[in-house]
Amino acid sequence: MSLRQMEYLVAVVEEESFTRAAELLNVTQSALSHQIKALEREVGGPLLERRPRGIGLTPMGRAFLPHAELAVRSAVQAHRAAKAAAGAAGGELHIASLHALAVGVLPPVFARWRRAFPAVRLHLHEYATTEELRDHMERGVADVAVGPRPEGWQGPVVSLGDEEIMLITSARDPLAARTGPVTLPELADRDWVRCALEPVVEGKRWLDWVCEQGGFSPRTAVWTEHSSTAVRMAVSGLGLVAAPVHMARDVPGAVAVPVDRPWRREQTAFTRVGLTGITAAFVELCRELAFGEGRAPSGARGTARPAAHDPQSTTRPAGHSAP
Repeated sequence: MSLRQMEYLVAVVEEESFTRAAELLNVTQSALSHQIKALEREVGGPLLERRPRGIGLTPMGRAFLPHAELAVRSAVQAHRAAKAAAGAAGGELHIASLHALAVGVLPPVFARWRRAFPAVRLHLHEYATTEELRDHMERGVADVAVGPRPEGWQGPVVSLGDEEIMLITSARDPLAARTGPVTLPELADRDWVRCALEPVVEGKRWLDWVCEQGGFSPRTAVWTEHSSTAVRMAVSGLGLVAAPVHMARDVPGAVAVPVDRPWRREQTAFTRVGLTGITAAFVELCRELAFGEGRAPSGARGTARPAAHDPQSTTRPAGHSAP
């Protein structure tokens, strides 16, 4: 069993075609088929099956594929890590993150990176949930991930700071004129914009769980698929949304209003292997820029700051994605 054979299998699965995989790998289709058959003989059974509309995995293939993907991607990462440790001027760095963070906090990090390391190309992998993010990091998709602290992670985890979840609303909303935090009971009669990615806490959706602490159930006006859409719906006047303040930074008319017991969530950078070379440099840049002071939108009455861990705050479990 060779790394090349596993690379061939991964390519066939990803392309769903022997023909396209052979073109991608720059080998003949017969050579590709020969290597796949040799791999199947080695493992003791068929890994692929031809279907009327492409190529599928057998049960044995489904069990084998994650390990093959990890082996192939680990080899690629090993090559990149060696170049980085040797101070190579070029190459690429693969970063995995949640879509909400990719939209809200990573653009200035990437911009600064390009000025400092113009020869190193960045490749961003975006995921909707923390479960997807962790799964793909375990499979070796990226060199480093940026997201909530992964529970039980075996590799290095570096804290980047805490982000504060605030109420995002329109400048026309009476709450926008508030000079101080809002208490939960004041929100009992308000409409809310909700996101399908809202996590579950103690068997309940996060906002339901939070509002229960204030003695009411949230009145949902709109459900959305993504937090960036939810923010824009809230700014249009459809209701309040609870979201990281960075999600509203570039939305005209958005106002961030703090609550009296701040909602905080730690963000981290985590890797499968030790931080070296350009990976360590990227993590340090994230620590400097991602959750710095004064990052609330221009219309905000309150400013989200990296918060000290406050036992009185309402903190979301670290393993969940943003609403």
